[in-house]
Amino acid sequence: MAVYTEVPFDAAAELVLRLNIGRLTALEGCSGGIENTNYFADTTQGRYVLTLFERLSAAQLPFYLRLMKHLAQRGIPVPDPCADAQGEILHTLQGKPAAVVDRLKGSSRLAPDAEHCRQLGAMLARMHVAGRDFPLHQPHLRGLAWWVETVPVVLPFLNPSQCTLIETELAFQQHVAQSAGWASLPRGPVHADLFRDNVMFDQEPLEGTIAGPGSDRLSGLFDFYFAGVDTFVFDIAVCINDWCIDLASGRLDEDRASALVAAYQAVRPFNGAELRLFPAMLRGAALRFWISRLWDLHLPRDAAMLTAHDPTHFERVLRQRVETPWHPTLPESRDATPDTP
Repeated sequence: MAVYTEVPFDAAAELVLRLNIGRLTALEGCSGGIENTNYFADTTQGRYVLTLFERLSAAQLPFYLRLMKHLAQRGIPVPDPCADAQGEILHTLQGKPAAVVDRLKGSSRLAPDAEHCRQLGAMLARMHVAGRDFPLHQPHLRGLAWWVETVPVVLPFLNPSQCTLIETELAFQQHVAQSAGWASLPRGPVHADLFRDNVMFDQEPLEGTIAGPGSDRLSGLFDFYFAGVDTFVFDIAVCINDWCIDLASGRLDEDRASALVAAYQAVRPFNGAELRLFPAMLRGAALRFWISRLWDLHLPRDAAMLTAHDPTHFERVLRQRVETPWHPTLPESRDATPDTP
C-alpha cells in the first residue's frame, strides 16, 4: 500500500457519513505495497480501510469488490466492501474510484511455520471452492499476456545472463500454456498475490477456521486487487514461492510446502494435470513477480511512502525452481476424485 493521492480528512469524513458507518475519528496513510492509495480510517463504529484506485478502472473494479462481497457472504474471512444507501460499493473520492472495507483483525506472520502454511492451504482451498459460482469473469491482468507485453519493456535494464533467463522462461511458459495439460487445469477466481503480508492471524479462534490447538488462527485474507480468473494451481504456486522458502536463497522449504499442499488437498483434491504441472506453475509464479518488480523498480510512479521491492529476490527464486523442480508428494491423491476444469 502507498499514498499517491492525498485525501483531506473532511473529504474522507463525508464519504464515511454517506456509508453510514459512524463518524470518522482518525485517518492515517498506509505504507507498503505499490498499486493503490490506502488509508486506515477509524470511525465511531469500527475500523476500516479506505482505498483509492490508481491503476484499475471503474469498469474493472466491480469484479474485485463483488468477489470480496461474494466470498465474505460465504464465510471466507475477507474485507467486506461498505455500501451506500443505494447499495453501491464503488465510490468516488478526489476524482478517483474508491472503496471502503472493514479492517481485518490480527497481524501478518512474516516468519511462518508449517502450521501457518497448513492453515493457509486449507483456507485457500475453501476460497477457491467458494468462488466457483461467482458470476463475474475477468482475466488475471498480470497473467501470461501481461508477461509477454512487459518483458520487452524491462529487457534493456538486464544483463546478458538475466536476459537469457527471462526470455527462455517466458518461451517455456508460452509452451506450457499451449499444452493439453494446461487446458485441463481447474480454474476460477484466484487471489494471485497472497503473500504473507496479505494474510492475518489472530489468537482468537475464528468460526470455520481450521487450526491446531494453541496455534495462531488465520483471521483474514486481503488485498484482492490483483485477482482474476486463472488456474487454481497458479494461485497455490504464488503462495508457496513466498510462504515456503528460505528468503535469503529462494530455496524451497519442503516441510512448509508439503503442509500447505496437503491441507489444500484435503479440502479440494488436485487433479492429475495440476500435480504434473506443479513445477512449471512454480516457475511461472516466480517469473510473474520478477517481471513486475523489475517494472516497478525501473519504471516507477511518484508516491509518498513507496519503496519498490527488490526484483533480484524473485530472480533467485526462479533460478531455484528451474534448477530444482518440486512435485508435491500426496499418496492419497491417487484415490481422490479428480477435479474438473
